[in-house]
Amino acid sequence: MQKNYQKKKLGVLGGGQLGRMFIQSAINYNVDVHILDPDPNAPCRTIAQQFVQGQLLDFDDVYNFGKDCDIITIEIESVNTDALERLVAEGKEVYPQPAIIKLIQDKRTQKQFYKENQIPTSEFYLVDDIEEVKKHSDFLPAVNKLGKEGYDGRGVQIIHDIADIDKAFNKPGILEKLIDFEEEIAVIVARNKQGQLFSYPPVSCAFHPTANLVEYLFAPANISEAISERAVAIALNVIEKLDMVGLLAVEMFVTKNGEVLVNEIAPRPHNSGHHTIEANYTSQFEQHLRSVLDMPLGDTSLRMPSAMVNLLGQDGYEGEAVIEGLDEVLGMKGVYVHLYGKKNTKPFRKMGHVTILEENMEALKKKAIKIKDILKIKA
Repeated sequence: MQKNYQKKKLGVLGGGQLGRMFIQSAINYNVDVHILDPDPNAPCRTIAQQFVQGQLLDFDDVYNFGKDCDIITIEIESVNTDALERLVAEGKEVYPQPAIIKLIQDKRTQKQFYKENQIPTSEFYLVDDIEEVKKHSDFLPAVNKLGKEGYDGRGVQIIHDIADIDKAFNKPGILEKLIDFEEEIAVIVARNKQGQLFSYPPVSCAFHPTANLVEYLFAPANISEAISERAVAIALNVIEKLDMVGLLAVEMFVTKNGEVLVNEIAPRPHNSGHHTIEANYTSQFEQHLRSVLDMPLGDTSLRMPSAMVNLLGQDGYEGEAVIEGLDEVLGMKGVYVHLYGKKNTKPFRKMGHVTILEENMEALKKKAIKIKDILKIKA
């Protein structure tokens, strides 16, 4: 049966940079994208077919927005799932499914899902407050994470020893064993309604030492073929066990003895897949579109080794963004700059990213570091 994707009204909850890059892919298929976001100056505002200002956690705002759409998806997990469940009951298509979004919204239920489904992950305890963290002092060193509210590096605290206990969160969360890892990697997988599954090659992620945000990404990952195959198999198993339709990013640790452990998952396009716009035959944003519209999934092969540099607002600067070094970077071969349309910067705010394509991995790493040194977002 011939499907007419162009006649589907596609709604997205969230109008940030992920939604912006999603729209840029949807335009190529003549698909109209409608956006709900609370920010009147959201990055999607100027390019969405329709922009509705409203709160993503408000039942009425989400429900009323969704009533006017045929298919609803997300670019952020922090949304009202009760409204989405009502929309599904009334015949709307919502991907990823509301129950899956709800499960992933809370890191506590995420970890329990891994345990119940024999998905390898670090040892953990569920804790309700700081007093419960103190009861597990013999489990230290550990990572204390908020169950909810944490995003972009927030809501995570390393508790090295008993002297650090007072840093623990006094809210429901998890206490995870601190992993002595060799590499942090991510695998993005996609699944459509027909059950077709595709995986992107694993990538290596290097994090900012204090902001806990990805600073650099390298593809392919710096791991053996055997570990790469194991990581892909785990990620595909996660999306199948969830029975999820859409795009899923699976963040993992590779331990020093070669174990692959799932850290966290995100049911949407992800920072670890931005390089795919230029580096892979099908970008993660196009793949998200294909999966939620039930199109055949696209080729995820890597065209060329690549790096991604996150452009974060410089520490100590807040206000209208000023970009330094752009002309110099634009003059470099194999360099692609993406700015997110955010007028104002603040410390560590994601303002854009740069993708670099280069056959030689050593040259690629040097160029990524050089670009990080040249390109600055100030105010």
